[in-house]
Amino acid sequence: MFVHQLSDVQSRTIGDGTKIFQFCVVLEGAKIGKDCNICAHVLIESTVVIGDRVTVKSGVQLWDGLEVEDDVFIGPNATFTNDLFPRSKQYPERFEKTLIEKGASIGANATILAGARIGKYALVGAGAIVTGDVPAHAKVVGNPAKIIGWVCRCSKALDFDADMASCCGVVYQVVNGLVKVKNAN
Repeated sequence: MFVHQLSDVQSRTIGDGTKIFQFCVVLEGAKIGKDCNICAHVLIESTVVIGDRVTVKSGVQLWDGLEVEDDVFIGPNATFTNDLFPRSKQYPERFEKTLIEKGASIGANATILAGARIGKYALVGAGAIVTGDVPAHAKVVGNPAKIIGWVCRCSKALDFDADMASCCGVVYQVVNGLVKVKNAN
């Protein structure tokens, strides 16, 4: 593990191989997995859970109530909220839970409102405003974010023919308007 000397890391739960660069604050109780890359100017509050191999680019604040699964990318200045009705010095009994599932990518300057669930391998475009759940493999953009396509685990666009597509040895199928993995190697 590497922690830059100009960071304030109070948590003792940080995985092997994780790098935390300058001007970061990681509060006591936060959990960060192994082989993560936490870039400069990142704040991580005390109940945040981050999986393995996660990249958090500069200028991101991860607030209480957020869980980030393995292999997630969070772009620069992405914004997360944890209270849908904030008031100064008035705190909810519990913060909304926001979940970023395995392999998802959040583009630069995207905003994720409290309580959203970003599905596995979903791709949130730069500047998107996510106000609700994003299904697995969905590509969303805009304000509010809308599905404009579907992506493989590798982030390439899926080109469907008769509700089937394949990429990287995986066959995808559209079922009830959502993309599901039909089979994987």
